[in-house]
Amino acid sequence: MKKSVIVALFALVLVAPSAMGQYISKNAIGVRLEGDDGIGPEISYQRALGDNNRLELDLGFRDTRFVDAFKLTGLYQWVFNIEGGFNWYVGLGAGVGFVDYDDDWPGRDPFDDDDDYETVFLTLDGDIGIEYSFMELGVPIQLALDLNPEIELINEYYDDDLDLDVGFAIRYQF
Repeated sequence: MKKSVIVALFALVLVAPSAMGQYISKNAIGVRLEGDDGIGPEISYQRALGDNNRLELDLGFRDTRFVDAFKLTGLYQWVFNIEGGFNWYVGLGAGVGFVDYDDDWPGRDPFDDDDDYETVFLTLDGDIGIEYSFMELGVPIQLALDLNPEIELINEYYDDDLDLDVGFAIRYQF
């Protein structure tokens, strides 16, 4: 399963048409909200590296009654123009994070005397999405909807090897 997701992402990048004439802002910063499987809301920053590629850095965090966590993800993205401010993009990257589970969280053994369980994790991340930039209308706002497959490489406690998170982002372009 892991290998087929990686092969599919690489194939998508290789057969994608070249991008010409789209607008990619030099910088964009905002928030990205994702589904419940992910860490939580993210502060998202994009930096253009060329005419059709960029680096995206996302810092996610979760602070709940039973779980405290954060994750830093870096993605290299290829951006392809659709038309009239719409682009689609695909990317690959990695993430590193930390999770602190409280011993009282649901599903834990009530007779386990451990106070907490802490773990560091490492992920291989993909990204595919669509975005709209209002820059052509003179408004420096970008909206994006994406799917992020995430393969967990190192994680001692969390059982899922593959997560598929859908995210929505709004960013200010400058």
